[in-house]
Amino acid sequence: MIKYLFLISLFLISLQAKTDLIDCDKIFEQRKDEILREMERIDERQQEFEAYQEASKSLMEQKNQKLSLKLDELNATLTKVENTKKEVLQLYEDNKKILKEIKNAKDDKISATYLKMKDKKAATILDNMPRDKAAQILFTLTPKKISKIMAKMNPVYASEVTLLLKSGPPFDQNLTK
Repeated sequence: MIKYLFLISLFLISLQAKTDLIDCDKIFEQRKDEILREMERIDERQQEFEAYQEASKSLMEQKNQKLSLKLDELNATLTKVENTKKEVLQLYEDNKKILKEIKNAKDDKISATYLKMKDKKAATILDNMPRDKAAQILFTLTPKKISKIMAKMNPVYASEVTLLLKSGPPFDQNLTK
């Protein structure tokens, strides 16, 4: 009888083990299904991420192209501005030379006029001018002609003009006071 009991208990244990096996198989199958669903979800997320990466890369390339175009435009504009600046500076220098030539021609003409004038007439004209203007005219004349004209001028006026001539150009009346 002990043998029978032993066999029966063995049978029950094996039956219990089969039941446990069946339960384990169910659990493993359920877990396998969960893992497969999770893997599908991960794959979808990975595809979304790759699509996002592609879109970002494409957008970045477009922005870089636009930036490159803007940079080219900016460089072209900068080159134009630099060329225009050079042209303006050249015109400025040319105009400065022309203005100096005109001033010299004007001064030469005035000097020639006063050199040809009689000393008394030149002295009378210069006596009636502002001191700084008279000094400018006298400055362009020869020392001999200046002395002859100043000898015929009003002595007070001649002394003020002399102080201006001594200070040199530009002749400003405020310097002598």
